[in-house]
Order: sequence, then C-alpha cells, then structure tokens
Amino acid sequence: MELKKSPKADLRKNSSLYFVLGLAVVMALVYVALEWKTYDKANDYDISMDVEELLDEEVPMTEQIKTPPPPPPPAAPEVIEVVEDEEEVEETVIESTETSQDEEIIEIEDVEVEEIEEDIEVPFAVIENVPVFPGCENASDKKACFNEMMQKHIRKNFRYPEIAQEMGIQGRVAVMFTIQKDGSIGNIRMRGPDKNLEAEALRIIEKLPKMTPGKQRGRPVRVPFSIPIMFKLQ
Repeated sequence: MELKKSPKADLRKNSSLYFVLGLAVVMALVYVALEWKTYDKANDYDISMDVEELLDEEVPMTEQIKTPPPPPPPAAPEVIEVVEDEEEVEETVIESTETSQDEEIIEIEDVEVEEIEEDIEVPFAVIENVPVFPGCENASDKKACFNEMMQKHIRKNFRYPEIAQEMGIQGRVAVMFTIQKDGSIGNIRMRGPDKNLEAEALRIIEKLPKMTPGKQRGRPVRVPFSIPIMFKLQ
C-alpha cells in the first residue's frame, strides 16, 4: 500500500517564489546601505559684504612734491678801475692824407697788373674750341671727328682679357679722363663689372696720342671726357 502526502503539507511548494522575493529584498537593502550618505552639520556664516564702506574709503595721495631748483649764484660784480687824473694818456695822432707838392705822383698806367691764370675745367659738350684729335685738324666738325677717331682707337687697341673670357665676364666699363692744358691725358677713372675689364680699359686710354688742347675764350683749359667701352662675348 503506497503512502500519499497531502499537497498542503508539501514544504517545497512555492519555494522558488520565496527565494526570488528574499533575494530582491536583500539586494534592495544592500543598495540602500551602499548609497546611504551622511553630512556634517553646516555652520551658518555671514558672507555678506558692505560695499558702501569700501566705496567710502579714502585713498591716500601719492603725488610727489617737486622742490624747485636752487637759484643760480649771483654774478660777480665788475671791477671798475679808477684812473687818477695825473696819469698821462697817450693821444692818437691822425696823420693827414693829403699829398704835398714834393711827392711824386704815380700814374695808373705805370702800374703793372699781374694776370692770374685760372685753372678751370670746361665740359667737352659746351667748350668753344674742342680738343683736336690727331688727324682732325682740317675737319669741318671737329667734335664728330674726335668721337670717330676715339672709336677707331678703341677698336684698334681692344683686346679681351683671357681670364675674363674663361670666367664668362662681360659688361660695360665707363671710362672718364681729362685732356690737360698741354694736350696730354690724365686723371683716368674707370667703373665696370670686373677689375680685369677695368684694367684693359685703362690700357686702351693710356695709349691715346697727345692732342691739341681745348680752348675757352682763347685760353687752353682742361676738358673732361667720358666714353663707354663694351666687353661682349660672342
């Protein structure tokens, strides 16, 4: 004969429900315990500020009082020298400028006036009588003949420096010189892109012949002249 239990006496009935409910309650208590916060008792402080008292505060003056500089010392009194009445004072004698009959009168024509020769320079473009290049004595336009003979002289004596050719140096050399009162060439100056080109230009100008000097009002004068010399590689 089998023994049968009453369903009401079964202790395992609804056990899973009770387990879930208990677990939920425990989790809720643990969460509340972890999230529980405590605060210290706060003291009440008066943090208000009286702005009016700060605005009424007087700021001390910091301006520096400048003292005036001391007055300059008084000037020393002038010493007045007293001259006694008995002291003799030399008198200034003014001689007469009138001539007497015994003096010899020199006429103005007898006085020789030495003329001072002025050393002036007159530019080539404005001089009355331009310097004459050898071979231009009978030319009607001596200025044009002078320029033409200068170009012929440069072409005849021109020689391109070898070192300038190797380095590929070229350009224009401005040459300035003065035709002196005796027809010689002096005061030669050059300006160019290279010293070798300037040296060649100097050599060409030094070979210029002696010329007939330029004249201004019939007197020989120094005449400055300038000419460019082109150095161009082919």
